[in-house]
Amino acid sequence: MSDRPSARDDVRARIVDVALTLLRDEGAAAVTTRAVADRAGVQAPTIYRQFGDKDGLLDAVVEQVMATYVAAKTEIVAAATEAEVDPVEELREAWDAQIAFGLANPSLFGLVTDPERARRSPAARSGVHVLRARVHRVALAGRLRVAEERAVGMIQAAGVGAVLAMLSRDPDDRDEGLAEELADALFGRIIGDAPAQADRAATLVAFRAVAPELPGLTAGERAVLLEWVDRAIVES
Repeated sequence: MSDRPSARDDVRARIVDVALTLLRDEGAAAVTTRAVADRAGVQAPTIYRQFGDKDGLLDAVVEQVMATYVAAKTEIVAAATEAEVDPVEELREAWDAQIAFGLANPSLFGLVTDPERARRSPAARSGVHVLRARVHRVALAGRLRVAEERAVGMIQAAGVGAVLAMLSRDPDDRDEGLAEELADALFGRIIGDAPAQADRAATLVAFRAVAPELPGLTAGERAVLLEWVDRAIVES
């Protein structure tokens, strides 16, 4: 009896690996129940029992890839924080890595960025959490010129848009400098100079980053303070 859960896990892992290989090599259209069952050496009903339907199988593929990818990004952020790596440089390197990942995995990127799938994906939410941590480091350094959540949204939108725009063109017809130019424009808008030269908006955002941890305030006082600071950031 004790071997059964392990055997089921092995079958599930094999099915997901086969589906991922088909997805990467041939695209989402190739990930059919019959093709996956044949290559994984199982019957089609096994896939239905494990995943419900093809969409459930694709969800499992996305979760596996994203969980591994996000775990690696989490370690990078932790190491960068401990080593006091420049947060702006680290954020820019993360941007470059995300663009490269999307261009190298077009079918998978299309699944990951599907709005409905992203909303229900724990791994996708974890990925956003990592981005928030990176943006928070920039804010703590006194260099973020917009509210943290606004910066996260802008980076997400620009990154996804850049990859999709490039993937919509034939490889020989792509503007290879598009993502870099977009990053320059975006970061120039949301990131300011070094703290000694920071403008008012960057100062407010830096204060907002530490405000939730300020001692000596009641919950109500802290809420009012954050409301005031958020309003000042918007008006700056």
